[in-house]
Amino acid sequence: MRAVIQRVEKASVSIGGAVCGKIGQGFLVLLGVTEGDTVEDAHYLADKTIKLRVFTDENDKMNLSLADIGGGLLIVSQFTLYGDCKKGNRPSFTGAARPDTAIPLYEAFVARCRASGLPVATGRFGADMAVSLVNDGPVTLIMDTAQMRGNS
Repeated sequence: MRAVIQRVEKASVSIGGAVCGKIGQGFLVLLGVTEGDTVEDAHYLADKTIKLRVFTDENDKMNLSLADIGGGLLIVSQFTLYGDCKKGNRPSFTGAARPDTAIPLYEAFVARCRASGLPVATGRFGADMAVSLVNDGPVTLIMDTAQMRGNS
């Protein structure tokens, strides 16, 4: 499971011009699922995301978490995080999990984040979405459970 996490001042996602999810300060999480990912991966990655300390404290150090600042999460599915650009000019997306695998794991990630008590907004899995954000910093992190657990 792979996540691109952007610290934002605000973010929103729209489908067909209608906003379906938005947050103020917090994280925009672009989430990709690959074959072999598990619910444990979803929970592990959600917990790491929630606890990331990348918001500045009174000493201007990245030391505060979402809970510390009262931030939220906007979680958007993005299968293209598993795009393979090694050959040719058209990416292959065979590394992305099929919807029957990806949807329950995406939902497990979202549910774990909601269980933390933090505000959580989402896009809609598989929809053509327009994402808007104001990146704060900019601060952008990439987390991959295969790398974090030493599987890759």
